[in-house]
Amino acid sequence: MTLIPGDGIGPEVSEATRKVLEATGLDFDWDVQHAGTDVMDREGTPLPDRVLESIRASRTAIKGPITTPVGTGFRSVNVALRRDLDLFAAVRPSRTLPGVESRHPPLDLVVVRENTEDLYAGIEFRMGSDEMRLLRDELRTLAGFELREDAGVTVKPISVTGTRRIVRFAFDFARRDGRRKVTVGHKANIMRFSDGVFLYTAAVEAEAYPDVEFEEMQADQLALWLAWHPEDLDVLLLPNLYGDIVSDLCAGLTGGLGIAPGANLGWEYALFEPVHGSAPDIAGRGVANPTAMVLSGAMMLRHLAEPVAARAVERAVEEVLRDGSHVTRDLGGNSGTSEMADALMAHLRDLRLR
Repeated sequence: MTLIPGDGIGPEVSEATRKVLEATGLDFDWDVQHAGTDVMDREGTPLPDRVLESIRASRTAIKGPITTPVGTGFRSVNVALRRDLDLFAAVRPSRTLPGVESRHPPLDLVVVRENTEDLYAGIEFRMGSDEMRLLRDELRTLAGFELREDAGVTVKPISVTGTRRIVRFAFDFARRDGRRKVTVGHKANIMRFSDGVFLYTAAVEAEAYPDVEFEEMQADQLALWLAWHPEDLDVLLLPNLYGDIVSDLCAGLTGGLGIAPGANLGWEYALFEPVHGSAPDIAGRGVANPTAMVLSGAMMLRHLAEPVAARAVERAVEEVLRDGSHVTRDLGGNSGTSEMADALMAHLRDLRLR
């Protein structure tokens, strides 16, 4: 099993998660691989080949958050892992948990996000570059469109092939998880030849799943509905960029990023990670909330066909949050990362003794 601690608060929440998962009584053979900003300084890349080789060997990995500096030249480790391992499906549950304040009725939403195409595909042209000049000339010839000389461009590819597999994944997930409806978010009314492909393909593929309701909403309408009546929604299927934004929105509806787990899945490999960032401002202080990564670990256990252990971890999280005596400050308590992990481990030991 590959464990990537990450940077910022990553090593702290990763260590807490490792201890909690081992408290289930299962045996883990961890292959710890480091990536991120510290590795960049030492090895010249934030994602050395050895990390990918480890995941390809183990086929399953759990990762702490990794910093992506804004406006720099190095590629996001998260995006690189998804592309290099073809982790085309991001699954991000947002569920109301006991003891966690929320302004909404109890919710149980899942965002399924296409992970490899759209504006995150990495096809970009830098302002003032020779490539940008050539692109400007081509667009003038092909479309009669005049790009400003001070423009940068990001290309938005969405294919039938990429959409078909994420739609099938989402409907299979809904059917397997006993879900009632898949809502496809898009802006096909504006972007007819990219989002239009996503919507049309989704509608065609949905016909193979008559037992799961299909509906479509424009992305702005979907945002309104999430703020207004989120309980009417179930599984949300979105292209890459919208999925990134909406999954954070759903996390906010149920208590914040600190409790939001995530998975990135492909046909060959699986990578589990918390939705939140690396929070370098609190790194090393021992105050980070480990819940999101612990719940990501529970998702990993379920993926590994260990549903009893996965449910035990989830129950331990629920009990610790409900009690509130050993939770971190962002959850209304005064405990640190390790103290919360100890409380989770104690509940797991208690569950094993029953």
